[in-house]
Amino acid sequence: MVSTDRLLAFAAMSLLVVLIPGPSVLFVIGRALAHGRRTAVATAIGNVFGSYALVIAVAVGIGSLVERSAAIYLAVKLAGAAYLVFLGVQAFRHRRELRVSAAEPASARPARGDLRTVLDGALVGITNPKGVVFFAAVLPQFVDQSAGRVPLQMLVLGLIPIMIGLVTDTAWGLTASATRTWFARSDRRLSLIGGAGGFTMIGLGVTVAVTGRAD
Repeated sequence: MVSTDRLLAFAAMSLLVVLIPGPSVLFVIGRALAHGRRTAVATAIGNVFGSYALVIAVAVGIGSLVERSAAIYLAVKLAGAAYLVFLGVQAFRHRRELRVSAAEPASARPARGDLRTVLDGALVGITNPKGVVFFAAVLPQFVDQSAGRVPLQMLVLGLIPIMIGLVTDTAWGLTASATRTWFARSDRRLSLIGGAGGFTMIGLGVTVAVTGRAD
């Protein structure tokens, strides 16, 4: 299987990449500002599933196809960007409703809302250009071809940035939601922070759409 040296080297590389805020981090922050801690955590969890789907795709060879094909890459990128803009517009439109949401007890919130939030995070994780490039271009470099079971090695290595991302994204989300608590004391403040969260997601979507891939 994967040697300890390779695991440590890939862990160090993953930490450096994950610590640079990308689409997933900004999305979690935007959702935290707009909807609070519970949504932020659910979004981070969803992003983990989406990101690991990229690892699986790379392990079975799909990821390299996406990376090599400019048309497929563009389609994936634009789909993710469009969805981010849509979510941002929705957050901005419903910013005045956040007071009711903030005061509502967690037990009263429908489970479907949590599931949808997880799915939203997963979609952002899957369409994250940063993740596509990292897993398609960097992950294979740490595989020991002579050891065999290359797909299994990729699946194991892929768990490292996924777990690092879960910890850091959750931390970002909880920090942002803590700031939101102060804003929740005022309808006007909460409306402003909801609008800021919406604009964050819209800006992120535009950024993803106009950002080219590293060739």
